[in-house]
Amino acid sequence: MMLTKEQIAQAEQATVTEAIRLVTEWFPQGVVFSSSLGQEDQVLTDIIFKNNLPVKIFTIDTGRLFNEAYELLDRNNARYKKNIQVYFPEAKDVEAFVSESGINSFYESVENRKTCCHIRKVIPLNRALSGASVWITGLRAEQSDNRQDMPLIEWDEGRNLYKFNPLIRWNYTQMMEYIKEHNVPYNPLHDKGFISIGCAPCTRAIEPGEHPRAGRWWWETSQKECGLHGERTHK
Repeated sequence: MMLTKEQIAQAEQATVTEAIRLVTEWFPQGVVFSSSLGQEDQVLTDIIFKNNLPVKIFTIDTGRLFNEAYELLDRNNARYKKNIQVYFPEAKDVEAFVSESGINSFYESVENRKTCCHIRKVIPLNRALSGASVWITGLRAEQSDNRQDMPLIEWDEGRNLYKFNPLIRWNYTQMMEYIKEHNVPYNPLHDKGFISIGCAPCTRAIEPGEHPRAGRWWWETSQKECGLHGERTHK
């Protein structure tokens, strides 16, 4: 099924909860949400679970996450009494990469870092998205220059599905207001300067005034995206 301009306009005019509900009505049993357990994703998890929306929520355990991420996953499952499905990278791929290049070889070159991200993130993501009609993300426009013109709903030609970004026009203040109002659990590292949290070896806290994604792949001059969302990497 292809969405009409009228349907997309209807979603754009709706609240986040109403827009997600509309999409699940248009694509029954075909809507999935990929959570990286960031604050935006925690907002969407709260909305989906509290409103019993028929969306499958999953996350990817790269094997190199902060312990705080695992603790948050447990808190989510306990609070909402619903489990978030966890996908892992293929053991043989990780073993081959580490054996050939080294456990922390992503520090040595951009190519190694991208290969590591592909193995640990992109391949499991592709598996999780298999058969889906709509992929919900927690992307917000102000997180990255690449996302400024990103629409609410767009067709992902490469994956043959719709990519739905319900928080794309939310700012940081709106997100934090929702978290506080609804007492949404989130990773305590966010309060320590870790704005964008990925794998532990690849993430640092940022200084006041730094770009929100400056802490990701901080040792590179080209460091803003990992390839999950098909975005360009800035120099």
